[in-house]
Amino acid sequence: MHSRLAFVDTLRGIAVLSVIIQHVLEHVVLTGQTGPYEGFLHGLIGYYFNFGRFGVVLFFFVSGFVVPYSFSDSSTPVRDFAVSRFFRLYPMYWLAIVLAVAILPVTEAKVFPAWQLGVNLTMFQNLVGVPNMVIAHWTLAIELIFYIGCAVLFVLGLLRRSKAVFAIVVVLSVGGIVLPILFEQRIVSRLLEVVLNIDAMLIGKVIRDTVMERRLRWWHVAVCLGLYCAFAALIFHRLYGAVYQDFFFSYSIASAYIAAGLVFLVFASFGDRLAAQALSFIGTISYSVYLMQVYVLSIALHYFGAGATLLQWLLFAVGVVGTTILLSWATYALVEKPAIGFGRRFRSRREAGPATLPAAQRSVA
Repeated sequence: MHSRLAFVDTLRGIAVLSVIIQHVLEHVVLTGQTGPYEGFLHGLIGYYFNFGRFGVVLFFFVSGFVVPYSFSDSSTPVRDFAVSRFFRLYPMYWLAIVLAVAILPVTEAKVFPAWQLGVNLTMFQNLVGVPNMVIAHWTLAIELIFYIGCAVLFVLGLLRRSKAVFAIVVVLSVGGIVLPILFEQRIVSRLLEVVLNIDAMLIGKVIRDTVMERRLRWWHVAVCLGLYCAFAALIFHRLYGAVYQDFFFSYSIASAYIAAGLVFLVFASFGDRLAAQALSFIGTISYSVYLMQVYVLSIALHYFGAGATLLQWLLFAVGVVGTTILLSWATYALVEKPAIGFGRRFRSRREAGPATLPAAQRSVA
């Protein structure tokens, strides 16, 4: 029996709302009609911060906090892990792909060749150099890499060795700081950006092993977060420098990554005392929200536009967010939740033994 940590769902709710806010405000700015609000909005979502990246990286920290503890105490833990992850991700993702084919050619005049559709159905498109049908799907490839990495570490007996994971974080972070100095090629920095995202996930586990499992000390967390912040600042300076690129700027992206780490640390430290019921509800359906917000936003822009005044922008934002949550509640109930339950029935029935965490400390991924 799994016990759900309410603050984890609260963090997921904050994360997915941050992503939607970024996407909505980007389109408001792109109308070119922001007038006196131009400087404020550009600073809010482009020059000084990026809510989208903040939300995505917050999701990565949560994955690191939860996923490594999803291996069951059964005769086939890796198989059970793979089955649960598959049914957790793919059914909703395939629905999102179907909606992309049905909606985006109309609202955005996009054309998807059969080969692109076929590869995107696997969710491995980023790993083989095939474009995402939906840009937001890039985060799912990072999740898959992390899942595969967790399975490998589990098989090697390293996943539950907290100091081994700490050492991996240190190696990845130091490498991320040193390599861009030695190699200035952009491809190196792009690959290290992926490593930084994996680093955030592993730090999520380090923080859990400190605040909940008591296997590590706070100095371990301080070292990891310190190196992570330096890694983020350096890599995004290399990628973006002082040139503003369509809401991507070295300072705004680096600050989003650093803020995500600090916010996650605060919530993990205080636990369910920081949980909020409304945000926890949104967090429960956050995967559906993340996938569905693309289509609600696209339809709203195509048929109604983002507006030209502050009141119209507010109505546009509230309409997109509200409709996305209602639609996602439905898709969660009709697709996501049944798929997760279906996957669990394939898992081994062996009861948890002493090697696993107490039920009160486990969290549903």
